[in-house]
Amino acid sequence: MSEFTYFFKEGFFHVLDWQAYDHVLFFIVLVIAYTFDDWKRILMLVSLFTLGHTGSLFLAVYNVISVNSKLIEFLIPITILATALFNVLTAKKTTKQNKIGILYITTAFFGLIHGLGFSGYFRMISSIGDSKVLAILEFALGIEVSQIIVVIMVLVVSFIAQTILRFSKRDWVLVVSSIVIGMVIPMIINNRIW
Repeated sequence: MSEFTYFFKEGFFHVLDWQAYDHVLFFIVLVIAYTFDDWKRILMLVSLFTLGHTGSLFLAVYNVISVNSKLIEFLIPITILATALFNVLTAKKTTKQNKIGILYITTAFFGLIHGLGFSGYFRMISSIGDSKVLAILEFALGIEVSQIIVVIMVLVVSFIAQTILRFSKRDWVLVVSSIVIGMVIPMIINNRIW
């Protein structure tokens, strides 16, 4: 197996690992309020998250920053909760245009947090390759592709729920975000830092 294939697969399956479904939950609540018509905005959000994720891997692998892993494991479900609560609080609004700048910034920041959660493992596997920079970029490409797959799946399920099952957009966003909130509260309790 080539180095590219190895790191691409590690990034790809990092997101699609059902035992570590926090990444998937984050993307569900990040894009649940959007449709296929919003593809540019969705692509921007996914890419900003990946940039944040990749940036924190660079910083951690090159020992620029070091963060307590317990703190990061606590903050990851907090980012999911914050995004889900944002959906609940803004579900009645028909457009989120006025909040998009804040959403872009917070998505990139949340990507930094999620990337730090994986930095210890990545440090270990990056010793396999010749170049850490290439390894991080290959890994990031795998993450980006898998995130796009998750986003497409969420958009398809949302389309079916809203057109065939006749959920209103508001109700769909509220139901899905509430389910995710119910899933992350135990994660927060189990990873508490107090």
